[in-house]
Amino acid sequence: MASSDVPALDDPVVFENPVIRGFNPDPTVCVVPATATSPATYFLSTSTFEFFPGCAIYASTDLRTWKLIGHALNRRSQIDLRTVEPGAGSWASTLRYRPDEKRFYLANGVFHRYRPATDERIFPRGFYVYTDNIWDESAWSDPIYFDNPGFDQDLFWDDDGKVYLSTTTRLAVRPLDSKLKDFAIHISEIDLQTGRTLTAPIVIRESPHGIAEGSHIIKRRDWYYLFTAEGGTEAGHQEWCLRSKVGPLGPWEGSGKPLWYNGPDEEVQRTGHADVFEDAQGRWWAVLLGVRPVRGGGKWLEPQLGRESFLVKVDWIDDWPVFNDGHNITLLTRGRDHVPRAHTSEPGTLVWQDALNEQKLELGWYQKNTPLKISYSLTERPGFLRLYGGPYELSSPEAPTMLLRKQTSYRERFKTRLVFNPRKQGYEAGVVLWWNQYSYATIGIARISREGGVQETTLLCRAPTGCAGDISIVYPLVKQDGSRVELEAEAMETTGLELAVECRPTSYKLSVTGGSVSHSVEVPAEKLTVAPPVGACFTGVMYGIYSCGKGEPVLDAADFWDIDVRTL
Repeated sequence: MASSDVPALDDPVVFENPVIRGFNPDPTVCVVPATATSPATYFLSTSTFEFFPGCAIYASTDLRTWKLIGHALNRRSQIDLRTVEPGAGSWASTLRYRPDEKRFYLANGVFHRYRPATDERIFPRGFYVYTDNIWDESAWSDPIYFDNPGFDQDLFWDDDGKVYLSTTTRLAVRPLDSKLKDFAIHISEIDLQTGRTLTAPIVIRESPHGIAEGSHIIKRRDWYYLFTAEGGTEAGHQEWCLRSKVGPLGPWEGSGKPLWYNGPDEEVQRTGHADVFEDAQGRWWAVLLGVRPVRGGGKWLEPQLGRESFLVKVDWIDDWPVFNDGHNITLLTRGRDHVPRAHTSEPGTLVWQDALNEQKLELGWYQKNTPLKISYSLTERPGFLRLYGGPYELSSPEAPTMLLRKQTSYRERFKTRLVFNPRKQGYEAGVVLWWNQYSYATIGIARISREGGVQETTLLCRAPTGCAGDISIVYPLVKQDGSRVELEAEAMETTGLELAVECRPTSYKLSVTGGSVSHSVEVPAEKLTVAPPVGACFTGVMYGIYSCGKGEPVLDAADFWDIDVRTL
């Protein structure tokens, strides 16, 4: 078992994990070798679950700094998420590059029904997509579907040209009184062109914990290696390795223990789901997921940043992989090369600013589920991101008009300005702090009806109560004595209101200012990050903008501008 060892920041080869921050789980990586004109480039994909576009793709030349370059699943013909539960949708992928073809392959599976509390799952028939130009996300193909059901699909090309699909599904033969999930790794030879199964699936890994998933098969020298994530993706998460000299069908031998285990009281927890690769210098590395929770009220809080992507070096001893020098995963990590030291950001430092002068929506915005229609425009009013709200409210299992970005730090502030002059009851627009449709917060402008049927435009705030599905609603400009503070017309039509979401380690604050209006609402992180009644908590906190009507489209545009994220 790995031991704990925290490197010192003044060590010149120490870098800071995670290397991709915010909700970016299940990292999988491939390498494009260097050419005469370009260095070796590494490409990495992470899971997106119920959010669209799916399967984020990042690129790097140094392994520590990664840039989002697109998404493999970016149109409805590839991924059509309608009313999936939280934690369903697109799960872990395998990303591979075939140098002889100069082609990228990404294998994936999409859950459309995922209700683990009642053991109700429909294992998806996975698929792969491919591209010859990973820098152009529109170049990814439509899916080629597999025959074998399961999740966490992996593709392995053997030296003889045969291609194997490994995936996780429940054992067909299991004890009737089993208290385990009995999820095991199954493998088949497939015809890659059609996805057709050529050999009946056989089990190559059953876990003593009842869950083996996230399989990746590689070959190094004379050995085949099978990496698996076991014990579930919560506190018991572990990474295991088996090896075989025969082939991907086994037999496989193991060491009888996980590669390491980060326990539930360490600064990094729930680690596993690794993918292993060789860099341009012949050195080995792994990417894996982990969480970095904070403590509040004397206990660890649910990690609101979600599962993030970590990087560690891998060495080989007696033809077995040793991760991170045999130590557990920590935030400060010892690498191989000298690491330039970055300057510490002062509060208020600009992290990101939306480029509103582009024709296309900037990368990094996500929508819940696959939208049926585009509900935003960057051209109707140049310099503004315009939303036309749809008929679905934010609690709907469908796809509301909502654009979200991932929270990547425990101390940051998302801000925008909004002009919105709704003319019909039920129209609203504002900013949102998002966990899932059962737990979220908003602050913004809404058209409401008061006594006597008189309509007025006012502020509307929502906040989670800590009970899934129970969202409190407050109209802060409507006083208990019935008096009201009117929104000034210029705040709705010209100068707009400033809306913000402040993120701190154990709490959030949503605020609105403009004219004579100033209001804020505090949201304890613990009340936001509650478990949903269906599905699971597999993502992380996001924030963004929204507009919606009550069962009908919003005909009045909500115009957002001056959108940025800064440090706190």
